[in-house]
Amino acid sequence: MMVAKSTAREEAVKKIKVTKTEHSRIGEVDFNNLVFGKKYADHMLVADFDGKEWVNAQIIPFQNFSVSPSNAAWHYGQAIFEGIKAYKDQAGNPIIFRPYDNYKRFNLSAERMGMPSVPEWLFIGGLDMLIDLDRNWVPTGEGCSLYLRPFMIAADEFIGVRPSETYRFAIINSPSGPYFNKPIKLLVQDKYVRAFPGGVGFAKAAGNYGGAMYPTMQAKKEGYDQILWVDGYEHKYLQECGTMNVFAIIGNTAITPDLSQGTILEGVTRGSVMEVLHDMGLTVEERPISIDEIVTAYNNGTLREVFGTGTAASVAYVEELSYKDNHLKLDTTKYEVGSEVIRRLDGMRTGKSADIHNWNYIVGE
Repeated sequence: MMVAKSTAREEAVKKIKVTKTEHSRIGEVDFNNLVFGKKYADHMLVADFDGKEWVNAQIIPFQNFSVSPSNAAWHYGQAIFEGIKAYKDQAGNPIIFRPYDNYKRFNLSAERMGMPSVPEWLFIGGLDMLIDLDRNWVPTGEGCSLYLRPFMIAADEFIGVRPSETYRFAIINSPSGPYFNKPIKLLVQDKYVRAFPGGVGFAKAAGNYGGAMYPTMQAKKEGYDQILWVDGYEHKYLQECGTMNVFAIIGNTAITPDLSQGTILEGVTRGSVMEVLHDMGLTVEERPISIDEIVTAYNNGTLREVFGTGTAASVAYVEELSYKDNHLKLDTTKYEVGSEVIRRLDGMRTGKSADIHNWNYIVGE
């Protein structure tokens, strides 16, 4: 059960030691030309799990880790992460968008990977303290945000095959511009498979992304930006993209693949978009949707839009979707649904419009 945000922060203040940097690097950053994931804020949060409890929680200047070559994470892939964004409201207060949803998913991933859960004071309270300290790093340019990366890795210096007994949790921050600055092209991948039922597809585990690298590289050689994965049995039911969930607008219905098989990440932005679509009066369906249904809708003129959703990408328009000999080209300048979703989400995340779903966490409040 979640506790009040003030309680999480109060507990964090008591337990997290803060060492401020003596030399801020903020002057080295061109906030008018931010690239996603290239620059990092002045401070980071770190804590260690000693086999029984979380200890040594501290906020320190951003720096490298010292890690043994025998570290279990290198060898067996016990590593998970989250992606969260912070914005500034109209009064200049930092806002974290839906951090409790990421907190819940982080611990779900930890359980699946045999890792310890992270307490709320460390994840939520730590985020609050960290962003409060680095509040000047939150950009205000259009499409920009402070990208927050909580992660956990195994820490045992042991190469036997077993779950690690010790772990490190950390949060780093990156002032970032848009992940995609133009509409994207997707290749439907029907040879390689991202996830099977019973696997770890629903978890935000590092290995899910590592296994996707080679097929994505091949797709990029063919001129595509991302892969749209399909199921591993029939190779036709849509799953997700490399960094995003996917939506198709067919007629007046928004369709997104359902999560029942445990092969798709339950995206926080996905859930937000579904709520916004409901607010807009569209019918929203979570169900299996095949690439054949997409092709048929395209051919009969009812496929209006396809877009991806994710924390990093936000809402990314798809201008081309290729599957075997089918090349579906979409006019993204006519995307009325996607553009309204973006307008409403941006308004709520930056305080320009009312936070009707109570999604925003105001830092330091």
